[in-house]
Amino acid sequence: MKHRIVVLGAGYAGAFAAGNLARRLSPADIEITVVNAVPEFVERMRLHQLAIGQDLAFRKLADVFAGTGVRLRLARVTGVDPERRTVAVTGEDGGGELTYDTLLYALGSSVAHHGVPGVAEYAFDVTGRSSALRLRERLAGLGEGGTVLVVGEGLTGIETATEFAESRPELSVALAARGELGAWLSRKARRHLRQAFDRLGITVHEHTGIEAVEPARAIAADGRSIPADVTVWSAGFAVHPIAAASGLEVAETGQIVVDRTMRSVSHPDVYAAGDCAYAIGENGRPLPMSCASAGFTNMQATAAIIARLTGSEVPTTGLKYYGNHISLGRRDAIFQMVDGDVRSKSWYLGGRTAAWLKSGVLKGAGWGIAHPTFGMPKRKRRLATAPDRSGVRVAA
Repeated sequence: MKHRIVVLGAGYAGAFAAGNLARRLSPADIEITVVNAVPEFVERMRLHQLAIGQDLAFRKLADVFAGTGVRLRLARVTGVDPERRTVAVTGEDGGGELTYDTLLYALGSSVAHHGVPGVAEYAFDVTGRSSALRLRERLAGLGEGGTVLVVGEGLTGIETATEFAESRPELSVALAARGELGAWLSRKARRHLRQAFDRLGITVHEHTGIEAVEPARAIAADGRSIPADVTVWSAGFAVHPIAAASGLEVAETGQIVVDRTMRSVSHPDVYAAGDCAYAIGENGRPLPMSCASAGFTNMQATAAIIARLTGSEVPTTGLKYYGNHISLGRRDAIFQMVDGDVRSKSWYLGGRTAAWLKSGVLKGAGWGIAHPTFGMPKRKRRLATAPDRSGVRVAA
């Protein structure tokens, strides 16, 4: 009997992890199944481009995993039972149940509404392909002078506002920030950001919390009414409650609490990677929900799974941020270096060079997903013990 590895989610964390596991473990010993709700690999970092009308090609997961031995199950996860080691799913072929020996939970995150009235009913977001396409359709119907309000001054909000303003200069684009725009950036990078917003004609409402969203406006905490034919909500991310409902130990955020190797602290057969993992970085703080964290955590989880199954010493991979890379449309960007405490250093890179670098990062990530077996070893590693169903594998 083969050791059954089930990977939930095929985003930046899950797709990379599944490819690495297939690349490094012998198919004579393991069976890898990836469960994903949609048939394409969705590059979340490009969804604001999709929403504004740019044509993007999404890779079919069936093509990505072709020839790797990875089994793809197109279905939505509806529950996890870590005591029985089962995952409940539902898809076009109906419901079902998958059994695992090792589970890698990488279901990612969705937009966080924060309980603000009207967000669920009237706001749009760019956290998923379907929601970005819904926004794309709405924006396509806006004529000259149409108003768009982006709520949230994080990376997603900044990239969305600048992309929209550059691609559709006939629209009136505004951004609502709870604090100061780019407050975490160095002085020079913050000035670069403000100049970009001025150049693109984006109105900034600083120190403005939004307390309600209506069909044609947003209501600020101070009672002001901000016109918005379209409100784009980018005020943070939230994880699905499946993990908390399963009995896995989770943090207040609903993320799965993991140790340094991305292993669940309550259920050793479960690992988590990406936004759904509550992992502590090298600075002693929880890793933020981001593509970079997906990279860090999936590499650590993959390395730990392989080491434990093959009886090797478990390595530790880096969990340290080096900088934030922010697109400001297609021809401008900011790359801000940070220190060990994720505080901005005085040096930053901006302009076309930074935009070129960001484009290279995105292309590199996409290429890596499309070539999961690149660098495949001639001899894959075998499991340290014969797979069984006793619940005991190799020594941790």
